[in-house]
Amino acid sequence: MTLKAVAAYLPGLPAEQVQWQTLRFGVGADGVEVAVPHLTPAQLTALAAHVREAGRQQLKRVPVSQIIAAIDRAVARLLDANDPYRVEADRLLPLVSGFDAEMVRLGLNAYLKTFRAPQLQRFVAEDFANPKLLDEFQPVVKGGMARALGPELLMHVWAGNVPGLPLWSLVCGLLVKAPAIGKVASAEPVFAALFARLLAEVEPRLADCLAVLWFKGGDTVSEKTLFAEADTVLAYGGNDTLAALRQQVPVGTRFLPHGHKLSLGLVSSAVLDAQHAQAAARQAALDVVRYEQQGCYSPHVFYVARGGRVTPREFAQLLAGELAALQHKFARRTLTLEEATSVAGWRERQELKGFAQTGVELMGDATVPWCVAYAEVASALQPCALNRTVQVQAVARLDAAMPLIAAQRDILQTVGLAAAPHELYALAEALGQAGATRICALGAMTAPEAGWHHDGRFSLLDLVRMVELEQSAETAAEDFAPYKD
Repeated sequence: MTLKAVAAYLPGLPAEQVQWQTLRFGVGADGVEVAVPHLTPAQLTALAAHVREAGRQQLKRVPVSQIIAAIDRAVARLLDANDPYRVEADRLLPLVSGFDAEMVRLGLNAYLKTFRAPQLQRFVAEDFANPKLLDEFQPVVKGGMARALGPELLMHVWAGNVPGLPLWSLVCGLLVKAPAIGKVASAEPVFAALFARLLAEVEPRLADCLAVLWFKGGDTVSEKTLFAEADTVLAYGGNDTLAALRQQVPVGTRFLPHGHKLSLGLVSSAVLDAQHAQAAARQAALDVVRYEQQGCYSPHVFYVARGGRVTPREFAQLLAGELAALQHKFARRTLTLEEATSVAGWRERQELKGFAQTGVELMGDATVPWCVAYAEVASALQPCALNRTVQVQAVARLDAAMPLIAAQRDILQTVGLAAAPHELYALAEALGQAGATRICALGAMTAPEAGWHHDGRFSLLDLVRMVELEQSAETAAEDFAPYKD
């Protein structure tokens, strides 16, 4: 029987006045019908007014420590395998996304743990030396006082490439006390609404401070209506989508885009011995397999240094073996026709390069759901076709890969690094100069730490405006004090 779900959370709008349409995923017993709202411009405006006013009356007055506690309670519920909300997430997300159910379960656990109270406290501390700035005026080093104020209404536009992705920016908004409206993607519309309902249940004071809705991408009427109500728009998506959205954002509204990014791995010769090479290949394979490389932090290329006991080609073979093994644990999702065509085209282009001319060798034939393209001669960083297609390229030394990596400076993001201690900081410096904004261990590429600076930016500071009460005002006020001589 086809499952049914609702992908919306609309406080203040009478349910009987909302029109609905259905998004369908899968077929038959593996199918799910997701009801999404079709709101008129008047309803969008009313919803924005309701959420904004609730934010002023409720969210703005709640101490950050209590907001963190509320999020922690909600996340604890989602980490409980028997909680009805988690059961719903485990049931719906694999059907909607097409990803392997066990991959989704494990990935969601790892992701959710970064939103527990200790991690959220670190999150705030990363951007604010004194988190009390979010609650009240606090003294600053130069003199006077300062206060950090979040948006009056924050608009999220979420992508749907990775399950649960909206939680990141949603939590950021809550931590700066920003009432928000989130627009979910057609590819994964369920998690944000599920979390909003759960948060309202565990902390009723926040129940009206957040809304989740859907409208079709490119609906400029809905975009303009909501963007006109928001003072900050935080958007995720492809570069073309973001460029189109930017056109709808009023001039005075802050626009924070997160577009297409490219990530890679580096493997030092110090790692390539009988003791460590296999483990490094296993971690690299996990980074490739998790969410089928749909995330901006997923690797497309591994540059592997010569000089170890295990050659770069042998590392590529180890990686291919690990990908084959992981297929038995996490089956690759069924590809759409467009995705299958992209993978076939990528394989064909690699084959045309040929080993004789450029040293390219394919590992994994067209019948298996993965492919490693090994190259003896390294080239500039380029994306692969996703869905477990990856390149391994040999370099004399890892620093020789830096010009190849810097070719994608504008969209470079995460680098998974396997290197010895004496190499680590020199490589990190070079990668930073090349444009990387996050460097982590192999196997951790798809699991950023709590409070990471997404795309090199401040997750919380970018959302606030600072209000300064200068020392001159304090000094002048003393002249009017009743105890003044």
